[in-house]
Amino acid sequence: MVLDRNGGAIETATVGREGAVGLHGGLGGRRSFTRATTQIGGRFSAVRAGRFEHIANGSAPVRDLILRYTEVLLAEAQQISACNAMHSGGARLCRWLLQCADRTSRDELPLTQESLAQLLGIRRTTVTLLAQALQVRGLISYRRGHIVLLDRKGLEESACECYGIMRHEKLAPALGLHF
Repeated sequence: MVLDRNGGAIETATVGREGAVGLHGGLGGRRSFTRATTQIGGRFSAVRAGRFEHIANGSAPVRDLILRYTEVLLAEAQQISACNAMHSGGARLCRWLLQCADRTSRDELPLTQESLAQLLGIRRTTVTLLAQALQVRGLISYRRGHIVLLDRKGLEESACECYGIMRHEKLAPALGLHF
């Protein structure tokens, strides 16, 4: 997420089972203008920055992977930036729910309206109304802090084209991923 001086934040990329946070550190000291937060718990590994840099310095394939993944994150940040400027909150919510399900391999997502509002850069009350509309249409089931994707095809039809671009055309193939 990118933070503003008042403590507000907005999503710039999502990372799940396919990726890592801080990989560019393997190429040496780097500045970061973002903050990574965990929205959904799970299993993960942590590697000390110095150790990872040592591994990357000794392996051209690891450096190549870092560079490709960094390009993927840049492309995703650019797409999300355009998405935030051009698409409705409802379409962006559908995109984000689908991306989250892809990244966690789960259709049950422990997310609060407050966290969704922050990630999407919209008000919590707007998320409430959007989630209610999706629930009425049978696309999701929602109760306090818990969302279940019920109709993935319907969500894909309701999401903006950014979901398809990031999933199929740009990002996943760059890393050889298939969701």
